[in-house]
Amino acid sequence: MTPDAKKIFLFISLVAVFAGGNAAFANPQAALTPSEKEKEIAQKEKELDEKLNREANPQISGKIEETMDSGSYTYVLLANGEKKTWVAMPQMKVAVGQELIFNCNNEMWNFKSRSLERTFERIYFCNAPEKTVGGADDGKMAGKASAGSAGAVASPAEKIRVEKAAGTDAYTVEELYSKKASLDNKAVAVKGKVVKVSAGIMGKNWIHVQDGSGDANKRTNNLVVTSQDVPKVGEIVTVNGTLRADKDFGGGYKYAVIVEEAAIK
Repeated sequence: MTPDAKKIFLFISLVAVFAGGNAAFANPQAALTPSEKEKEIAQKEKELDEKLNREANPQISGKIEETMDSGSYTYVLLANGEKKTWVAMPQMKVAVGQELIFNCNNEMWNFKSRSLERTFERIYFCNAPEKTVGGADDGKMAGKASAGSAGAVASPAEKIRVEKAAGTDAYTVEELYSKKASLDNKAVAVKGKVVKVSAGIMGKNWIHVQDGSGDANKRTNNLVVTSQDVPKVGEIVTVNGTLRADKDFGGGYKYAVIVEEAAIK
């Protein structure tokens, strides 16, 4: 390489280095090491996840202006400034003036409650409040009470003994729990005593049936059934419907076992 060629090569190299330095100065991202870039990306992903979670489960809060119980639900009208919001939650003791805070996005429009004989233009079906202000539970987390099979089990004082229904698809309540994995999405029949009825909730009637089998401590003695039929508490009935295992309706309403779209005789 001639002396002139060397000078030209050196000049081009210096220009390239200078340009690269300016690029890093103008764009700090270019100067980050791979590990720093990974940390920044991870932080931005975390911020995005938190933002999406807030949007998916917005906070609903306010002081109770009106409250009522119906079936296994407590209905509250929350006032936050001029904004008023109806919320339905698993039944719990609350009082007018108490402040409740929910994280919930299970919104329903034009919901008709047959038991209350009224229609709510907009209402949220939520889990128990995340926090209460005022009353016996002031400042405490209210927990995750559910109107599902683990949270609304009716347990009458008398001993129940109902013989098993006849047929190849017939099971006791306890058997439905122990065989739920293999019976998921299959037709089943069960005979038992109606111990609780919550009518007109989410367009369905929610019936609790027990036959004396199962363990109350393990919550395998109570079967929740949804139906358009409305039996009376105390009746002995035969339920024919489709079993769903680990059904989650959202808003904290989870069932280890539930029989849906049932015909009740």
